[in-house]
This record gives sequence, structure tokens and C-alpha cells, in this order.
Amino acid sequence: MTSSLTEISRPRRNGGQILMQQLRIHGVRRLFMIPGESYLPCIDAFNEHRDAIEPIVCRQESGAAYMAEAYGKLTGEPGICFVTRGPGATNASIGVHTAFQDSTPMILFIGQVGNDFYEREAFQEIDYRRMFGQMAKWVAQIDRTDRIPEYIARAFTVATSGRPGPVVLALPEDTLWGTAEVDDLPRYQRVHSHPGGSDLARMTALLEQAERPLMIVGGTGWTHDAMRDVAGFAERFQIPVGTAWRRLECFDQRHPNAAGHVGWAMTAELRQRVRDADLILAVGTRLGEATTEGYSVIESPMPRQKLIHVYPEASELGRVFTPAQAIVADVASFASAVAKLSPAVHPQRAAWVERAHADYLASLEPLPSPGPLSLDAIAAIASEQLPHDACITVGAGNYALYPHRYRRYTGPGTSLVPTVGSMGYGLPAAISAKLEQPERTVVCYAGDGCFQMNLQELGVALQYRVGVVVLVFNNSIYGTIRAHQEREFPGRDIALSFENPNFAALVRCYGGQGEVVERTEDFAAALARACEFANRENLPALLEVRYDANGIAPGETLSAIRDAALARQRQASAAE
Repeated sequence: MTSSLTEISRPRRNGGQILMQQLRIHGVRRLFMIPGESYLPCIDAFNEHRDAIEPIVCRQESGAAYMAEAYGKLTGEPGICFVTRGPGATNASIGVHTAFQDSTPMILFIGQVGNDFYEREAFQEIDYRRMFGQMAKWVAQIDRTDRIPEYIARAFTVATSGRPGPVVLALPEDTLWGTAEVDDLPRYQRVHSHPGGSDLARMTALLEQAERPLMIVGGTGWTHDAMRDVAGFAERFQIPVGTAWRRLECFDQRHPNAAGHVGWAMTAELRQRVRDADLILAVGTRLGEATTEGYSVIESPMPRQKLIHVYPEASELGRVFTPAQAIVADVASFASAVAKLSPAVHPQRAAWVERAHADYLASLEPLPSPGPLSLDAIAAIASEQLPHDACITVGAGNYALYPHRYRRYTGPGTSLVPTVGSMGYGLPAAISAKLEQPERTVVCYAGDGCFQMNLQELGVALQYRVGVVVLVFNNSIYGTIRAHQEREFPGRDIALSFENPNFAALVRCYGGQGEVVERTEDFAAALARACEFANRENLPALLEVRYDANGIAPGETLSAIRDAALARQRQASAAE
């Protein structure tokens, strides 16, 4: 007799085999790891899934966690990371924190001491519920082998539902070595939140009453379809569109409604436009400290502007800002709904939109900078020279302001940046992006300090033949902190400089190509050579960009910051 479709085979398997089978069912194609004896049964179980799951062996847990986080940003599916207990978990915590503040779906699996040793401070033992409790959506420990499928299914659901984020699961050794006869559970189903008809009607009415509306888009879950639908909605309702802090990929900045990058270091014109808006339509973004410049251009708890806040997590709405209207919806569902909307009366805001876009285009003109190599000029050159769909990854530091300002990002996958502002992100994210989309040009922008926090992941690029291009900006200082130091303690710089290796020579040790660029006029040809090598050889190419440290940000110098701070001190002394 033919078996019923509802009958499920229940072979006896160890915990590692059960877990890896669940990951396969839930659609995992690649995961990032540092091997550890604490989860050996999982590692062994890879043998049964060679055709479906690719394990990427990284060099340090922070790099592995960053790669998983970048995978989550790119795909919308949870990025998977495996690390060992204790030091492995603490090293990986930076990726979990990034995923939490960036609202990225991610699952971190950590080996754990067996339950027979638990609460004895055994070798490398940590209570992960307490350790990760404030930086993850859910932290749990799987203490029974037969409950692994249940925990894995819940982890995928939690990581992707509402506001996406990281889940941490601890895996005691006795759970992984233990065996059970247990059913596999089906693949998780992502739950979407949709705006209701009354939500859309009220929003339309508020927009029709506004004279100077501004849309700010951000967050996760954007697709090309969602971006297209929101762009059409912005056209019909005549609304300029800004991208939230480090969410540059959420809107095609070639579009005539594009208004620029809202947040720290935005142009004076855009800052004033945010202040002058009589209505803010925030879609997918929490409107955090960076986007609102310390809750100043959009004030908390009561904004001067009317605020329509669209966000997938109800608990976030009204938490920091009191909105005129709160809509619980994820960006894809909201975009699909507004694609069907049109204003009842043709709006008269074309000039408002055109001025916003004209100001944005004017900001793309390179500003003057000191020395023979201009970061403003080479950022503009790179933007023009690289394919429009190239993926740009960036860590943290003042150098990041240049690709943020001068690159016109075109949509999902074109920017991978940690909104949490964590250093060392760029290279691991670039490797993850290139593994996921090998035909796409991937360029990592990294400061000399930022790059050295994870440069060992060049070994992953070598091992897996990943042709990324890395631009290392070498000024031999921690530039962002130096700028702050000059503002607060002018002329007293200390403890912020360092000596660097020859980065161009270093990348050659990893099978790559390296060049030093010290003049603006040499950059375009060097970038072309780097891209050609990376694409031809499937190995990393690095340009070490050496420049005058005085040029600290677009249109700013350290000397000018110091002089202004000293002038303020003199004025304050004279007033006493």
C-alpha cells in the first residue's frame, strides 16, 4: 500500500543531524562559521548536505558574524553563523549588536557546555540569555534533542517577523550528541503586516492637506518592486524622498524625486528642508539618533512636523516619536498598497520636489580638499566609473562620508553599511556580497583603522576565490575621534595616531593585487586595473589611498575645526 502523504519518516538521528536538516528545510544555502569542538555533531552533519549548504570557514568570529549579517541584509533571509562557546560568542557579539540595531534577520548558533556541567563555570561557560538579552530578539538554549525542530522553526519566525533582528540559540553538547526520533517541521512562513483601507484613506487626506511633505525611507525588506511602487507613489503625490541614515539603497537616487541622505553630515539645504517640512512620511525607518541628528531636525517626543510613521513593529510606533498617524506595515506590503493610490486633487508641489532634487544634484559636485589626493574627487570618480548596480560596502569612520555623499545608489543590494556604526564591517560584508552575487562588482571602502579590525578575512577571499575590490584610506589616525577631539579639546591631540603596514604589499600575501595611490589623477586608472584583476582572477584587489589627514570630511579640515574651537574658547574666556 502506498504510504499517506501525511506520514513522516522518523529515523533516529543525533542533534547535529536534526539541526542541519532543519536548516536545509528552512532554505539555508550558505552559513558562516569558526569551527569549534563544542558543536562537532553539526560540523559532521555538513557531510549530508554538501549539495545544498555551503559552509564558509572564516578567520575570526566577528568576521563570520558580519558576513552573516550582510547576508541577511542582502537576501531578507536570516544570515546563519556558527561559533564556539565563550570567546567565540564574545567575538561574535558585535555582529549580533549590528543585526539588532540594523534590524537584520540573523541566527547565531553557539556551542555550549553540556547540561551535566552547567552552572559550574565550566570551561568557556557563559549564560547566553543574560549575555545577549539586550541585543537580540530572542535568546534560548535547546536542552532537549527532540525539541530542536521546534526551536529552529521559532528562530526563523522571530528573526523575520515584525521588526527583523537576531536570534541566539545555545547548543549544549549533550543536546547535539543525544539522539531522538522526531519529525522535521516544514519551512517557516514569513508573516507580513499590511496597512488597512482606513489607514490609507487617512494618510491620503493628510498628504493632500500638506504643502511641504517629505518622505524618508529606510529599514529592511526593500525589493526592486517595492522601491518602484514607492517611487511611483512619490511621483503621483509630488513628494521628495530622502534616505535614512546609511539606508542609501532604499531609493534609486537617480530618480527625480530623490532628495538625498538624511542624517549626520547631511547638507545644510537638506537639513533645512527636513525642518521646513510640514509633514514627514517615514517608511520603514525608526528615525533614530543619526537620521534625526540627535532628535533635533525631527524632535522627540513631539515633532514639529506632522508625522506619519509606517513601521512593521507596533511596539516601535509611538515609542520615541508621537505620530499624527501610526501604520503597522512592512515596507513591501505598504509599497504594494500605495501603488494603487492616487490623489483626488492634483497636488501643486512640483517646485518643492524639483528644488529638493536640484539641491541633491548640486551636492554631488566635489568640494575642495587639501593635498595632492582629494577624497571628494576620487569618490566622485568611483561613482562615475563603477557599474550602477555595484555593491558598495563601508565600515565606520569619516572616510565613509565620501561614498555616502558622492555615490548615487540605485536600489537593493547596492549598499551594505552598518547603521550601528561598527568598524571592521566593510571587508566581511564585501566577501559575503560577492559570494551571494558573484557577477556583481563589489567594492569595500575601509579606513586604515577600520580595515585592520578584520583584514584577516582576506584569507576567506583567497580560499573561496572572491574577487572583491578594497579601497583602504590611509591617513594614519582614527580620524572621526580626532575630529571630535579637536572640537572639544583643540590643539591637544593625543593617542589617536598609529603606524601602518604597506597594505598594498600585504594583500599580495593573500594572492591579491595591490597598488598605492597618492594623486587624484592616478586613481581612475588604478581603480580600473583593480576591478579588472578582481573579475579576472577572482581574488582581492586593494588600492591603498594615501591622503592628507587634514582633509577630514567633505568640505572640512581638522585645522578649521581646531581654529573654530579655539575661537569659541577665546570668546567664552572674554565673556567671563
